[in-house]
Amino acid sequence: MKKSLFASAALSALAFPLASVAQTSVTLYGVIDEGFNYTNNVGGHANEQLASGFAQGSRWGLKGSEDLGGGMKAIFQLENGFDVNNGKLGQSGRMFGRQAYVGLSSSTLGTITLGRQYDSVVDYLAPLTANGNWAGYLLSHPFDNDNTDNSFRLNNAVKYTSNNYGGFSFGGLYGFSNQAGGFSNNRAYSVGAQYVAGPLSAAATYMQINNPGANAGGSLATDDTAFFAGRERVWGAGINYAIADAATLGFVYTHTDLNDATGSVYVGNFANTASSLKFDNFEVNFKYQFTKAIYAGAMYNYTIGKFNSAAGNSKPKWHQFGVMADYQLSTRTDAYVQAMYQHVAGGNASASPLDQAYITGADAPSSTHNQFVGRVALRHLF
Repeated sequence: MKKSLFASAALSALAFPLASVAQTSVTLYGVIDEGFNYTNNVGGHANEQLASGFAQGSRWGLKGSEDLGGGMKAIFQLENGFDVNNGKLGQSGRMFGRQAYVGLSSSTLGTITLGRQYDSVVDYLAPLTANGNWAGYLLSHPFDNDNTDNSFRLNNAVKYTSNNYGGFSFGGLYGFSNQAGGFSNNRAYSVGAQYVAGPLSAAATYMQINNPGANAGGSLATDDTAFFAGRERVWGAGINYAIADAATLGFVYTHTDLNDATGSVYVGNFANTASSLKFDNFEVNFKYQFTKAIYAGAMYNYTIGKFNSAAGNSKPKWHQFGVMADYQLSTRTDAYVQAMYQHVAGGNASASPLDQAYITGADAPSSTHNQFVGRVALRHLF
């Protein structure tokens, strides 16, 4: 009798932690993307190099959830970026520079998360572009001016993501400046929506950042921003259509508008503040799935730039052609090849430093109006 009571008590003591574990999940995951790049012109010289994280940024992360009952869950995600070649942290040395957030998810009301997160352009519109979907970094629009390749994340951010309502979903984000007496200084907000019905996918987004990089503790940190300006706005829309389950054709338009731009992490400081710096990006992309293990894709992007300053005006135009082919060696490992060509025309070098070719992912601008990058790489998921 005593033995039976002891056994029952022991089982009861174990039941609570086992039940708690059963309702909680934590997943470790990651990507290692490593390859060889050839660039035909980097400041007048060819460059051959090993480079990490192009089709996907090399990373590892933890994500998890806890069931709170009534359709509610507590969720979190911590994601680290790194360079395979030297082991250094990515995103300017941040421990969890890619993502870091905690939140609550409801089966009826949607999800609210707080922390360092992606904006609505990345969440809704980027998946319709080549670079934000199947191709990655190398096939970005010039300077990733619209952030469709998530060159930056937003700090101090509160994000809402709706559930899916018959193929329609939407969301928004607000990033605090965290500055006393400067509520709007380096704050950000964005909204987006997506609709998916059968072979059709469509999305539209808007994002605004006031004084990006103006203060280190703001929504867009100084070491994170692509451009320094008084105000940065991005909006756009796109559509993808799947043809016979094997082919997907897409079109995306984005507009980036920067007021009082003083410089860029890509081309340094502007000699004269640009009262207006604008980019209009028009992208057509195509992907074909030959077999379950093999796909190929191509992209053409045409970007019109407008640079207005006291030194004069410049209207550079970028033509970009990109291709990629991928072979799945296993469920977690694939090999791929990529090529990207850029030609810049119509710029005014005396007014703007943007008239030289500079493919996103290359070490530095070309010494001419043309640049080419080729890549052969291996990617492993875990």
